[in-house]
Amino acid sequence: MGAGPAGSAAARACAEEGLSTLCIEEHGTIGYPVQCAGLLSVSAFAECSVSNRSVLNEVTGARMVSGLGGELLFDAGVTKAYVVDRGLLDREMAEKAADAGAEFRLKTSASGISGSSLMTRGVRGREEIPFRLLIAADGPRSTVARMLGLQCPALYLAGVQAEVPYEMDPRYVELHPNAAPDFFGWVIPVSPTRARVGLCAREHAKEYFDRFIARYGGNSLHLASGVIPLGVMPRTYGRRALFVGDAAGFPKPTSGGGVYTGVRSAKHAAAVAAACCARAEFDDGSLREYEHRWKADFGKELDIGMKALRMRQKMTPEEIDRLCRALNDPDLIATIVEHGDMDRPGTLLRKLALKPALARAMGILFVSGVRQILTG
Repeated sequence: MGAGPAGSAAARACAEEGLSTLCIEEHGTIGYPVQCAGLLSVSAFAECSVSNRSVLNEVTGARMVSGLGGELLFDAGVTKAYVVDRGLLDREMAEKAADAGAEFRLKTSASGISGSSLMTRGVRGREEIPFRLLIAADGPRSTVARMLGLQCPALYLAGVQAEVPYEMDPRYVELHPNAAPDFFGWVIPVSPTRARVGLCAREHAKEYFDRFIARYGGNSLHLASGVIPLGVMPRTYGRRALFVGDAAGFPKPTSGGGVYTGVRSAKHAAAVAAACCARAEFDDGSLREYEHRWKADFGKELDIGMKALRMRQKMTPEEIDRLCRALNDPDLIATIVEHGDMDRPGTLLRKLALKPALARAMGILFVSGVRQILTG
């Protein structure tokens, strides 16, 4: 259910396993409305297994701006991320799934679940669709989770983004950690003359966004908003259902990005679905293998990311400014370039925690906190 990247990846993988696969999407057009910043790491884009049609720009580094004077720039010199047209990306992923044999039903939403039947309503009216297994990729505040009585992710951030005319170096994303108290703001170059400006916050996101966007003029070409769930649901399986992507709470707490973990979780879900269908076993004990798989893959990184987010939320703007200044050190920048990974930040945090320069600038309590994140 759901034809975003996670849903289409699951549909494609299931169809390639030879399973009879139906993907239900509530909207009339796949890929819209866009509720994503559209910045994908090289690894995340590779997981999508699509052409470069959706790529608008390639990014090699980032500039961090505290807003209080502290800044740093790091450039890997090679492509680290792609700025994409998410509408095109989502549609191509759905096309690949359809080519593999998956059926798509648009303008159709779930209205109930009874045993192993899914009730839907949409362009075909009301239907009852029998199923052996559901893969729920129906986004934040999953309808399937609510219908089955399963607990949803613990924390939700509201995101607002506008595309504006703005001249900037297209090689670098800008990060503004003090644009919002709960998360950060961003400026993503679509081209040398156009950028996506946005932020996330737990509360009052529109107020923070209005103040932030004022720096870049008021001529918005496109405005989008959405919700990012953070903190994995207590159990990502149950009652003949597996939860993937945003529905499970898999977006990364360090960046809010959910494509990498969403697509990888979808592939794990498809593998478990194929095994369960082959054995005709759909009890919770059989489905538990899915949770074992994704936890072994990226579970530790999500845990580290959540602890890092909580630590960041306790920092004052002045402490964040001091951190920006501290990181603006040739040795630390080299470490960031060598070990930085948008999808798996644990390695970089471990390397930085061992750097005396960071301890001198931020204090031993800060470094001890980072080490606690990694080991606690």
